[in-house]
Amino acid sequence: MFHVKHCRFFRVKVIYYTQQLKRGYTEMGRIIAVANQKGGVGKTTTAVNLAAAIGLQGKKTLLVDIDPQGNSTSGFGINKRNIESSSYDVLTGKCNAKQAIIRTEFENIDLMPSNMNLAGAEIEIIEIPNRETLLKKALAAVWDEYDYIFLDCPPSLGLITLNALTASDTFLVPIQCEYYALEGLSQLMATVRQIKRLYNPYIDLEGVLLTMYDGRLNLTQQVVEEVKKFFPKKVFTTVIPRNVRLSEAPSFGQPVMYYDRASKGSVAYCDLAKEFLDKQNK
Repeated sequence: MFHVKHCRFFRVKVIYYTQQLKRGYTEMGRIIAVANQKGGVGKTTTAVNLAAAIGLQGKKTLLVDIDPQGNSTSGFGINKRNIESSSYDVLTGKCNAKQAIIRTEFENIDLMPSNMNLAGAEIEIIEIPNRETLLKKALAAVWDEYDYIFLDCPPSLGLITLNALTASDTFLVPIQCEYYALEGLSQLMATVRQIKRLYNPYIDLEGVLLTMYDGRLNLTQQVVEEVKKFFPKKVFTTVIPRNVRLSEAPSFGQPVMYYDRASKGSVAYCDLAKEFLDKQNK
């Protein structure tokens, strides 16, 4: 007898291979969620500057800001008060993805902005059928226009982050080189395992990025060793140092390589972009 559980198994396999075929034989962009439910780890800094650095490498890139704080939006010099459509409008069905996307002044970079309206989105979409796939369906309309699509996730594991991970090919985890660096990450990985089982069987860990790095401190070296044990072979060689220019750039509405290209922060994110792209080509 052919049981229901067998139907579910084959359904998942069909979805998996269909998605793999689509991604292997069309020009769809690769979607990467930048995620960590712990705040203050350099998540938005990484989303903005990695996207900008990849744009400078000649790759057409979209950054989707799905954090209600909208820091990625202001990091590209966009006034959150003046935007007509945002990721909130996309998730709640008020507009489509193309209508919400803004062309920035930076090379090869488009932005889907965010503002505080997004804070109430989870309540609004909770009753919608298949609510975990709303972002995936919205981005399907623009996949073929970009080489890479980065999602700047909120510092939580709520419905918005669930949408991001369901839509993504991979997820990138910034971790600060400080005490309790791995705190809460087991919960993130458990969430990803559930998402992989229920919604997105092909999602994988893109890599772990060490931020706020200071090689002079013994604590930094201890954190590096701990992270490498927790994520063997998944830690980026490039590390992001503590850097004043990196902290200043958002207040000028610019990625750091446009604000001060010679700064240590700029060099680090340009190196990360090259490492990231080399990994895609292997």
